[in-house]
Amino acid sequence: MPAPAPQKKRGMRRKKRVCSFCVSPAEQINYKDVAKLRRYVSERGKILPRRINGNCAKHQRELTIAIKRARHLALMPYTLD
Repeated sequence: MPAPAPQKKRGMRRKKRVCSFCVSPAEQINYKDVAKLRRYVSERGKILPRRINGNCAKHQRELTIAIKRARHLALMPYTLD
C-alpha cells in the first residue's frame, strides 16, 4: 500500500500589522495620555503583547513603561474587576 502524498497547507495569511507610532511620528507616547494608553490594555487590565497590537519592539517598550508609570501615579488601574 503506497503512503499518502503530503498535502500542502493552505491557511489564510494574516496581513502584517504596522506600528501605529512608526506610521505617524507626530504621535508621541506619554503616560499622561490615558485614553491612548487604554487602547493597548485588555479589558482585564493586562498590557497587550506586540503580536496582538502590532507595535514594533522599540515602541512596545516605550508603551509598557508609559502604562506602568500611569499605573504608579494612579492614572490607570492595575486590574479591572
